[in-house]
Parts: sequence; C-alpha cells; structure tokens
Amino acid sequence: MKKLLLVLALGSLCTLTFAQGKDLKVAIDPTYEPFTFKTADGKPTGFDVDIASALCEQIKRKCVFVEQVWDSMIPGLMAKKYDVIISSMSITEDRLKQIDFTDKYYNTPSRVVMKKDVKYTGPASIKGKKVGVLKASTQEKYALGELKTAGVEVVSYEAQDQVYLDIKAGRLDGTVADYVEVTGGFLEKPDGKDFELKGEELYIQKYFGTGAGIGLRKGEAALKGELNAAIKAIRANGKYKTINDKYFAKYKLDVYGK
Repeated sequence: MKKLLLVLALGSLCTLTFAQGKDLKVAIDPTYEPFTFKTADGKPTGFDVDIASALCEQIKRKCVFVEQVWDSMIPGLMAKKYDVIISSMSITEDRLKQIDFTDKYYNTPSRVVMKKDVKYTGPASIKGKKVGVLKASTQEKYALGELKTAGVEVVSYEAQDQVYLDIKAGRLDGTVADYVEVTGGFLEKPDGKDFELKGEELYIQKYFGTGAGIGLRKGEAALKGELNAAIKAIRANGKYKTINDKYFAKYKLDVYGK
C-alpha cells in the first residue's frame, strides 16, 4: 500500500512539474531603456522584459532573468549560462553563423543623432566628429562600415547609457542607436535637449538584419517552435498590443514593424 501511495505521489509530482514547466533563463542587458532597464528598486523591466514574461506565460514556463554585458551575450548563450536571449538582438547573417533565432518580435529603425546645429547630409558631412556606439551592436557595425570610412571617429562602449554619459560630458558629438531607444532614453530627457535625429531611418539589412528575434542555441528546434508559436499567439490575443502601447503609444508606433 505504501509503495502504491509513493508511486501515485511521484506520478502527481511529475504531472505538476510538467504542467508548470521548468524555468526559462533569459539573458538581458538592462541598460537599454525603454526595451530593457531597471526600476528604482533594481527590478528588470521594459518592453523586452514584458514580452519575455508574456511568452513564458504562453508556453507555461517561468522567466528567470540573467543580466549580461552586451558583447558577452552570445558567448554566454553558447556556454549555457542561460537558455535564450530576449534583449533587442537583431537577426543578422553574422550572428546566424553562431546561434539560431526565432521569428522577429519587433523591428525598429536605427538613426544617427547629433547636435541640432550640425548640418547632416550623410556620413561625409560629419567627418572629424566623434560618435559613440554600443560594442558588438548592429549600430557599431553600421558606424564602422559607413561612418568611420567617411572620416568619423567611432568609439565603442560596453553599454548604451555610457554613450549618453560621455555625450553629456562633451567627449562625444553623437551616437547611432535604435530610434525608439535613443528617443526615450536620451532625446526626451534634459541631457538630450540640444540633440536630434539626423538623416533617414536606417534599415540596411547587411548591418541591421531583419528585426529583433529571440536568440537560442542551434539545435533547439522544439524550443524555437514553441516560442514562434507563442509570438504569433500574443500578437493574435492582444497581449502584444497591450505591451506595445504601454511603451510606444505616445509614438503612435507598432514596433513589430515591417
């Protein structure tokens, strides 16, 4: 009788564990407002965090957020420090050589940002200026490929908020950043009052890829399938729109993009 009860108890435990699902360790870089940043009490928040939480709810797993420096994101994933990256990582050919991605979950353009009095007509027009970018980002790739070759000095940083600190200190003339991030994280704040977006929206695929996706290790076909289905589900059931509007309604923008 005791053996039967033990078997039944173990069976119930297994069913409960399966129903709840195991933790999903999610890598984030919390220096990228409004996509990923921290509240005053140190909790991760932002569009990426809310999307991750909605996806975890959809696949019946618990999100556990792991903070990671941006340029160590992919090495950390490959070393199995976490299961996925949900932190505004663009799907590019170079990254696809190392890791896999889900379908995109958003796609916003990047922009050049300089002082308002700078007459910008393209990369050559800011020759001699100093621009800060996030290390190992698509914006860094663009800056090195298009700005540096035109005579612009490009300086790479471990975190985007460090770029803004050096702009404030007068050590930089501008940046290349995601349109939404740089608008909410810099231009709409007092330190950004003398700066503005310059030039056209940057969607150049060889630099910026095809949108931000969830990064995962190659060979994780089952997890990739679950997450792709979950992205479609939250788009269909209205959760995606609720999260989008929480952060971007003031821009009248659906960041799912084109």
